Amino acid sequence: MTENSAAPFSFRFSGSSFDNMVETLGGAFGAFDAEPVGRAQDFHWGLDFSVCEKAVLLTGYHEAEFQFNIEPTADTAEYLSIVVPRSGGMGVTYGSSRIAEAGQGKLLLYNNFEPNSVIMHGQSNVIDELLINWPVILQTIGQTFEMPFSGSLDLLPELDLSKPEGRLIGNLTETIISGMRDDGPLLQSPIAMAHMTQALADLVVRLVPHRLSHFLQNGPALIAPRHVRRAIEFMHTNIDQPITMPKVAEAAGVSSRALETGFRAFRGTSPAAYLLTLRLRAARQELLDPESKETMKAVCLKWGFFHFGRFSAVYKTTYGEYPSDTRKRVIRR
Repeated sequence: MTENSAAPFSFRFSGSSFDNMVETLGGAFGAFDAEPVGRAQDFHWGLDFSVCEKAVLLTGYHEAEFQFNIEPTADTAEYLSIVVPRSGGMGVTYGSSRIAEAGQGKLLLYNNFEPNSVIMHGQSNVIDELLINWPVILQTIGQTFEMPFSGSLDLLPELDLSKPEGRLIGNLTETIISGMRDDGPLLQSPIAMAHMTQALADLVVRLVPHRLSHFLQNGPALIAPRHVRRAIEFMHTNIDQPITMPKVAEAAGVSSRALETGFRAFRGTSPAAYLLTLRLRAARQELLDPESKETMKAVCLKWGFFHFGRFSAVYKTTYGEYPSDTRKRVIRR
């Protein structure tokens, strides 16, 4: 057994059977289809998990290559995975041809719902994988771009550690990993952990190219005209009122068409979608308030949502969890 590669790490779970490793991973992350690349006899492996509310650290060691298919179910948690190879490497495939890999001097970033398959490369492979809860990423997107978001973010999956943005994200990732490993101090400080995962999410959203990056490139240089700013002020002031877009346009002193054009140009979304984002954010803040005694129905009505089913669906799309899940999570604290 090649113990030297795994020597710096301690593993709570280990064995010499491939099936036993798959069973252990399945117990932590749900069932998945996996197979070794080549012979599976004497498949020595080790695994360790460190878990908190915002993130999971998975450290894995194995002596031979294997691959597995990703088939998320309704019970599968969604993550942004940041792969830090210590020896060997790891690759993911999208569709039939697109491949991204982590290896020497290069991190791998991917949403665990998106690739078709994953392969673990090399003999005596040791991998750290930091899994950031996807709702943290969605919340960062909402705060950064002030628009509803759904679908794939299309993050550039390979991050070069020789470049400034790669070094910055890599260093913060390493700090979080070292703070979580072996029941580390970050697991005892949920506030510090929340700040650090939020900072990492912000760096990823702002520095790693993705489908919304063009708004970052163009947005800071554009100062919204007065009628757009007036419309936003009106929305904030009357967020709990049954306002319509013609009312917003009237308050801004322009036509509905000019209002639409202004928001598209300077906020990258429609005024209606912008108002929806404000209301969703207000509803979420109330659901996250442990002192709030409002019923779910009352929260919906208070922030302008008159159909709970539609509210629940758009909330799930935006924040990665249902409003009832948010409320339950706060109650459990």
